[in-house]
Amino acid sequence: SAPTTSSPAPAWALPSTEAMLADRVLGKADAPVTMIEYSSFTCPHCAQFTAETFPKIKSEYIDTGKLKFVFRDYPLNNPSLAAAVVARCLPLERYFGFAEMLFRDQKEWTQHPDMKGVLDDLKVRAQLAGLSDADFDACLKNADLIKGIQTRAAEAEKQYKIDSTPTFIVNGKSVPGALPFADFKTAIDAALAQAK
Repeated sequence: SAPTTSSPAPAWALPSTEAMLADRVLGKADAPVTMIEYSSFTCPHCAQFTAETFPKIKSEYIDTGKLKFVFRDYPLNNPSLAAAVVARCLPLERYFGFAEMLFRDQKEWTQHPDMKGVLDDLKVRAQLAGLSDADFDACLKNADLIKGIQTRAAEAEKQYKIDSTPTFIVNGKSVPGALPFADFKTAIDAALAQAK
């Protein structure tokens, strides 16, 4: 048979908007403690938490089955909203790696004076994570996804009185700010003791 000239299919297709808006979770579903992080990809304190404190929480609590970690978007500006949209277009297994890269490279992709520069920089990073240019563009035009992220942030603001990022909810109790690991340890250990 004659070879086809159509381009190869992507390794994965974009998930449904509903799937894109689903919680991004690390850890056992039935862990005794749930910690929710409300975060903005352009927030320096969020980047600091991700680099310095989160690895300790992961090794001590998530990897040992004591803590389920839920990451939720709380975008504070257009660049962070665009980053949240793009990150949610990636397959689940690539989400946290991409989020970590966005925080690590925050000073680079957020430094542009206009959104075009921000988006160009985000596109390069999305390509590294396996998102095609067409999918990248489609994601940023997904009005339902954008509205979903914004609506959830507004609901969280009402429910938990969030006024800054990062804000953490540990088994229903608010722990605001990128605190030292010791402070998180105190909050998580207290929740573990109550969960027994």
